[in-house]
Amino acid sequence: MRKLFAFIMLVAGLTATAADVPAPEQLVRNTSKDVLEAIKKDNLTPADKRFRELVEAKVLPSFDFNRLTALAVGRYWKQATPDQQGSLVREFRTLLVRTYSTAVGANKLQNIDVKPVKMAESDTDVTVRTEVSASTGQPFPIDYRLIKVGSDWKVYDIAVEGVSLVTNYRTSFNQTIQKDGIDGLIKALADRNAAQPAKTPSK
Repeated sequence: MRKLFAFIMLVAGLTATAADVPAPEQLVRNTSKDVLEAIKKDNLTPADKRFRELVEAKVLPSFDFNRLTALAVGRYWKQATPDQQGSLVREFRTLLVRTYSTAVGANKLQNIDVKPVKMAESDTDVTVRTEVSASTGQPFPIDYRLIKVGSDWKVYDIAVEGVSLVTNYRTSFNQTIQKDGIDGLIKALADRNAAQPAKTPSK
């Protein structure tokens, strides 16, 4: 999972302009290029202000955190009250940002090869496949699942080497809920975030 969070920022809220390239593919391709250039040029680390600005301005707007959290919580999501759902989204979002921020420094990005996407104009759920090269090891695949929300595309799951973020968390979340209930999961996430606080982005 370390690799998974280390590359969350490679998708973001950029507008695709190339008419001959599907919007989801263009989004990933453009942002990958921009982020790589920024990291290499300024040698950014999670401690840098510019790094945090990149996460907040480019990464977070591209994710559908409500959908992502609902999928991770699974069948228990509908059992949660609106207040509980809001707390789950807030704490999970903070956890992902914190985990990403601490993990990204462990990888030295070299290149992101975005594979062509074949999709119909009516498609609203698309997977964008990439292959990431890093100085820390062999190239490995990262797949982004995006859904069309209005006129925008939002990421709602990521898989690294076939391991889904949603599936990975659903297992542990369900175990916690079965033992301590939904409030128990909220508390567990809040305690984890408090133990290693990170800058929480404003909504």
